[in-house]
Amino acid sequence: MADTLTETNDPIARMRAIRRDIHAHPELAFQENRTSDLVAEALTRAGIEVHRGLAETGVVGTLKNGDGPVIGLRADMDALPIEEQSGAAHCSTHHGVMHACGHDGHTAMLIGAAEALAASRNFRGTIHFIFQPAEENFGGGKRMVEEGLFKLFLCDAIFALHNWPGLPAGRIAVQPGPMMASYDSFTFTLKGVGGHAAMPETTKDPVTTAAELVLALQTIVSRKISPHDPAVLTITQMHGGHTFNVIPEEMKVMGTVRCFSGEVRDFIRAEMLRVAEAVCGAHGVSVSLAYEEGYPSTINTPAEADYAQRVASELVGAEHVDTGFRPSMASEDFSLMLQEVPGAYIWLGAGLETKPLHHPEYDFNDDTLETGRDLLILLATNFQNGIQERT
Repeated sequence: MADTLTETNDPIARMRAIRRDIHAHPELAFQENRTSDLVAEALTRAGIEVHRGLAETGVVGTLKNGDGPVIGLRADMDALPIEEQSGAAHCSTHHGVMHACGHDGHTAMLIGAAEALAASRNFRGTIHFIFQPAEENFGGGKRMVEEGLFKLFLCDAIFALHNWPGLPAGRIAVQPGPMMASYDSFTFTLKGVGGHAAMPETTKDPVTTAAELVLALQTIVSRKISPHDPAVLTITQMHGGHTFNVIPEEMKVMGTVRCFSGEVRDFIRAEMLRVAEAVCGAHGVSVSLAYEEGYPSTINTPAEADYAQRVASELVGAEHVDTGFRPSMASEDFSLMLQEVPGAYIWLGAGLETKPLHHPEYDFNDDTLETGRDLLILLATNFQNGIQERT
C-alpha cells in the first residue's frame, strides 16, 4: 500500500489518509480486493490475527486480551456504480465507480479503532473486527453469515455505525427497534399482442396497460395500508419496445418495496399480484410477477441499543444523542447479522452540508472520523469491562 498510509504517527491523519486512499480506489461488490489487502495489512501490522475469505473478500480481525465477553464491530467496504462528480482531490480514479455511501469512512474508522485497541489493550475478552463486502444490494452480510461468520467468530453482541448526512456532525442517533426498512425488488412482465403503431386496434397494448398498472399499484400503500404502518412501493424502471412505429409484445415494470412489518411485507406482495392481474386482465394482457425478498428490516435489540445510547452519551453528551426518531425507509444488510446476534445499528452525524448518500457529489466528512473511531473504541472497552447491563 501507499507509503502515506504508514508514514504518519498521528492516528487521525492516518485515518484520513486511509479513507482518501480507499475513496480514490473504489471497488464494487465482491471485488474489494485492494481494499481487503489494505485492511488485512493494517490489522496484521497492529498485531491482530487476520482471517480472510468469507464472502470472497471479507476480512475479520480478532484481538484477544484474556477471558471475557466477545463483541463484534462491523464496517462495510464496497462502493457504488456511480460516476463521481465531487471534484475532490481524492476523487475516484475508477470510471463509473465511487464511494457514494461512505463505506470508505466506515472502513477507515474501524481500522483506526482496531489499531488503538491493539495498542492500549484497554479491554477484557475478545473483539472481532468484521470488514464486510457487498452491502449495496448484493447481500455480503448474508454471505458471511451463511459461510459461518458467527460459528467461526462467536459474538455476544455486534455493533455497526453509518454516517448520516442531514444529522449534524457531533450528533449520534440510536434507538431500540426499527432503524431501517426491509428491501425487496420486483419485476412485472406484461405480454400482449404487438403490432403497427398506426393500428393500435389490432393489438393488445402492454405499454398503455403498464401505464395503468403503475398508477394502480400506488393505491396499495395509499389506500390499503394504515398510515401507522410505514411502507413505500416505488416503480424505478419500465422497459419495452425497440422502435417508434411498433407496439411491442412485451413490457417490463420494475421497482422496490420498503416497509418494517413482516405482515405488511406479505400483504403488499400478494396485493401487487392481485392488482396486476385485474388491470392486465381488463386489457387482455397476461402478467407474471418475479418478486425477490432482499434485506429484512434492521431491528436493534433493546438491551444493546440502550447500551449504545449510554456509550454515545458518555462520548458526546446525552444532549447530542437522538433516541426517538423516525426510522429510515432505506435498507441495510447489517439486518441479517442482527437476526443472528443481538446488537445495534448506529447513525453518526455527517453534517448538514454533506450531500445525500448515493449522490454523485457526495464525499465522506473526514471531520467525523475521530468521533466514529472513538465511539467504536468505547463500545468495545465498556462492553469488555462489564459496564454493559445485561437484561
